Amino acid sequence: MDFFGAYSSDNVLFLLEGLGNTLFVAAIAIVFSFLLGSIIGILRYAKIPVVSHLLAIGVEIIRNLPLLLIILFTKLGLPEVGIQLSVFSAAIIGLIVFESAMLSEIVRSGLTSIEKGQIEAGRSSGLTYIQTVRYIILPQALRRMVPPIVSQFISLLKDTSLAVVISLPELLHNAQIVYGKNSNYVMPIFILVAAMYFIINFSLSIAARKLEQKERKGTKAAKATISNEPYTGSTAL
Repeated sequence: MDFFGAYSSDNVLFLLEGLGNTLFVAAIAIVFSFLLGSIIGILRYAKIPVVSHLLAIGVEIIRNLPLLLIILFTKLGLPEVGIQLSVFSAAIIGLIVFESAMLSEIVRSGLTSIEKGQIEAGRSSGLTYIQTVRYIILPQALRRMVPPIVSQFISLLKDTSLAVVISLPELLHNAQIVYGKNSNYVMPIFILVAAMYFIINFSLSIAARKLEQKERKGTKAAKATISNEPYTGSTAL
């Protein structure tokens, strides 16, 4: 193993360039998959005739397909019907399609976790169904959805490595190029790449745990207020 040669400035900068591409693709996929997934989840929760059933079928199909297959399809399958995509576009679209299906289920589950009595209370106060969902149900559901959504984002970040099969110049792709120069670089490069992934994903995991603890504190505080019980603010870890 040649750590000194593997960690030369050129190699490290090349890996950082790949990491930058990884974060770029992940960031775009996170934003658009969250928006699309939220829309799909809300539409499914609303149980609109035909639309909700068609969306449910589509979500279940995508969720049960390997992400690798979807990425390959966007790059190699779509050109067969005249749709040419760059490597970056194919990777981003593949991730958005897959992650939107996963996030839509999180959103739908979060909405359905809110007691139905709150919908009835909102309607009885003069709000429309849409207003009730927007102002009463959705804000409460979002607090419960944050931890699983962050966890899904962590999975998305790791899943960008699958785009190496279509030669996306992300972190793992660049790592393969570096250790392909010298077999003595394999272990040092693997260690460095693993450390990069770990630092980013572990940081996000800590953020997810803190958000979950905050949500638990908020829930306990609300229950204590309703029952007129004193709330200490402590949370069991």
